[in-house]
Amino acid sequence: MNKTPLELGKRERQIIETVQRLGEASVADVRKNLADAPSYSAVRTMLGLLVQKGWLRFRSEGKRYLYRPALSKERSRQTALRRMLATFFDGSPGDAVAALLDISARDMTDEQLNRLTKMINDARAEKLQPPPERSRGSDPCPTIPG
Repeated sequence: MNKTPLELGKRERQIIETVQRLGEASVADVRKNLADAPSYSAVRTMLGLLVQKGWLRFRSEGKRYLYRPALSKERSRQTALRRMLATFFDGSPGDAVAALLDISARDMTDEQLNRLTKMINDARAEKLQPPPERSRGSDPCPTIPG
């Protein structure tokens, strides 16, 4: 994959998001789910390009092709978030979380806020844990007897 999701064109992102949402889709399925959809052949061409770029995979079913995401939804989400952090928040997860809370805290349920609190506490506890010790056999610079 040469580009991150944020660097793809608007229509390419729409197509990837449509296929991601549907799980697997034919050209006709994608067209049905696009606002102001281009022609059948234009969608087919874009799907083929997204396959070449590594964003989608396909399989044939009779005379038609069915397209599916090359990456899991979780991997796609992580890639997009990493890019967003780098682009808009100077790589700071704390700044990103603060921005999300600024715009959505009022809409969050107690359950969601409790989940965030637990995640923050777990991250703190993990940070306080000493790093795992290496075994002697994995020393990258072993002492040479001599």
